[in-house]
Amino acid sequence: QVQLVESGGGLVQPGGSLRLSCTASGRDFHIYVMGWYRQAPGKQRELVAAITGGGDTDYANSVEGRFTISRDNAKNTMYLQMHSLEPDDTAAYYCNAHKWAAGTRYDYWGQGTQVTVSA
Repeated sequence: QVQLVESGGGLVQPGGSLRLSCTASGRDFHIYVMGWYRQAPGKQRELVAAITGGGDTDYANSVEGRFTISRDNAKNTMYLQMHSLEPDDTAAYYCNAHKWAAGTRYDYWGQGTQVTVSA
């Protein structure tokens, strides 16, 4: 079982920056693929960025070059550094951890943190 707690959301002006953090409790953090998802009002939840235990990363096209995902396995923490924020980045951002075991995917979610980009 993994429990995830996000922090770092808030209100920022267009062009600004924010860093989100996600801290995990439980064991074996390094085996989980970690990801950031976001959900704007009236829209489906979408993957923003993901990172494997070994540090391989993947980004949505809409954030490529502006966002950077990273993790510190020693601290059980994942980060999302966001630059050049745009109003379309406004959403609730969720931390996700997942692993596969015996053909089954196990997902764990944080409670979400709100990011609002507005002048």
